[in-house]
Amino acid sequence: MAGIEHITVAADEAGMRLDRWFKVHFPGLGFGPLQKLLRSGQVRVDGGRVKTDARVQPGQVVRVPPLDVDLKGKSGPIGSHDLKHSEDSELLSRMLLHEDEKVIVLNKPAGLAVQGGSGLVRHIDKMLEAWTSKKGEKPRLVHRLDRDTSGVLVVAKTRGAAQKLTAAFRERDTKKTYWALVKGVPRKQSDKISTWLVKDQTDEGDRMRVCKHGEDGADHAISYYRVLETAAHTFAWLEMEPYTGRTHQLRVHALYMGHPIIGDPKYFDDDHNWDFPGGVQKRLHLHARHIDIPHPNGGRLKITAPLPPHMVQTWNLFGFDMASGEREDEE
Repeated sequence: MAGIEHITVAADEAGMRLDRWFKVHFPGLGFGPLQKLLRSGQVRVDGGRVKTDARVQPGQVVRVPPLDVDLKGKSGPIGSHDLKHSEDSELLSRMLLHEDEKVIVLNKPAGLAVQGGSGLVRHIDKMLEAWTSKKGEKPRLVHRLDRDTSGVLVVAKTRGAAQKLTAAFRERDTKKTYWALVKGVPRKQSDKISTWLVKDQTDEGDRMRVCKHGEDGADHAISYYRVLETAAHTFAWLEMEPYTGRTHQLRVHALYMGHPIIGDPKYFDDDHNWDFPGGVQKRLHLHARHIDIPHPNGGRLKITAPLPPHMVQTWNLFGFDMASGEREDEE
């Protein structure tokens, strides 16, 4: 039998009914036994007697008397709970780059969709149900990556964290760095790309194109790039930074420059008339390498994602020096 406990109410438990709070922390304690503990004054909040429908607030201290059996829920980081989707949980665990009380960062593999769509059985948003917390909160997506793009994907663990992270993306208080392999070598070592983009509906799904300012549905898109290394004047390894966050933005801007991203199934227009280099897989060579974002608790979160296997293979084939692409803020 455990002794008396004094548990401080957490910030994300604000306004929770006391009986619900007990259900979260002591799922084995029935409503009847809880009522008896409250009536006898053995359970108190900030030293005072309370009823089951009282609502707790962050910082309050709940007195819990000794219980006859261990009725406490399992604790620990996500991944140690009794998860209802063990296979999804295992896959997510293999993607995990960072986890704390508010934020999860994944290294999304190429080919796995972030959200559902026509014919999609498995996607990140659905898989995250396996990591629903004992308080019933499912981790929330706060931004997106294309299905064929790999790399850093930020997920919020609480509603409050999701609001702050979504605001950071909306207000562009984030820095996202991508690595890409493109056909040919841009004339300028670094440059800014500024265009208007519009979405067209095609038989093969949505496709973005550069358009004129004022065209119906057009959005302004700004990207930056710099050349990190080249291979035989035939390929260039680019660091790309999207200032705006339009659909397929970097892929369309690479094509607009005349240097489409290798393996792009939508925007590599020369695909059928071009011999794909031996040893290079015909998959999109675009990777969300690094993110710098405000943490909901303050300070900044800086995370770097390792390259996917098909890009590692290409980088090794071309002899690219991985260290030449790193910056001090990625340390």
